[in-house]
Amino acid sequence: MKIGVNVLNFGPGSDPGVLRSWARTVEGLGFDLLMVSDHIAITPDVAEHYPAPFHEPFTTLSWLTGLTTWVRLGTTVLIAPYRHPLLTARMAANLHELSGGRLVLGVGAGWARQEFAVLGVPFERRGQLTDEHLRDMRAAWADTASYGDRRIPVWVGGNSDAGLRRAVRLGDAWHPLRCTMPWLREAAVRLKAFADEQRLPVPALAPRIALRLTEAPVGGPGRLAGEGTIDQIMDDLDQLRLLGAEAVVLDPYDGDPRETCHPQAAWQALGTVAAHLYPPRTRTEQS
Repeated sequence: MKIGVNVLNFGPGSDPGVLRSWARTVEGLGFDLLMVSDHIAITPDVAEHYPAPFHEPFTTLSWLTGLTTWVRLGTTVLIAPYRHPLLTARMAANLHELSGGRLVLGVGAGWARQEFAVLGVPFERRGQLTDEHLRDMRAAWADTASYGDRRIPVWVGGNSDAGLRRAVRLGDAWHPLRCTMPWLREAAVRLKAFADEQRLPVPALAPRIALRLTEAPVGGPGRLAGEGTIDQIMDDLDQLRLLGAEAVVLDPYDGDPRETCHPQAAWQALGTVAAHLYPPRTRTEQS
């Protein structure tokens, strides 16, 4: 099971030096994936949670490609309706090729109604548009003479039944975001049922979970996967492995933009997890 990190590519603390340190920390600790999120127009509904400056994911990942060696790079998640599908297909294919095949393209339908309005994209059609864009991107990539023949893994986000069905139809993996373990177990059953209904393979499981390390155990039915003591977090990862997860992305962002000014706390939590996951590994072993 691969373990990744959601890097904070937004907020008052996300200057180039900090982003460089994020990349070096993630790769240096031995994590398998480095992923960033996506917004274009920082409207009030977006800024409340993800304020400016917001570093566009393809630009940011292209830059980080040159600052890293082997860690895989990805989006968690790219909002599919925000860009023309052929533009997304071209940028993704170029980044995948230039990085040596390191891209993982996580996509989603989006949620920020004001941002959709500013971009001139109909919010009510975001699900349909996401389906259409994914089909168009895959059709474009079939032209290997133009887009290259490196296969780009597509993770489809979305915690709703529509998101699960989309992952079955159009994704290599289902990428749910920040949920509890009981909910995820139940959703995995629904995912299989939807796949069986459509007579399609069950997509891989690749959730993004919280990373909030505490000294005392966290209890209650609302505890998110990845929240609690290091023992609780490691048990969550073990449970996800048993559930068949192909990858897990750790998300250290707890919702307060001021966290971006103090990334050391997140780095320390990641260091604690890394020390329990595996001993130091060589670059050759990672690649």
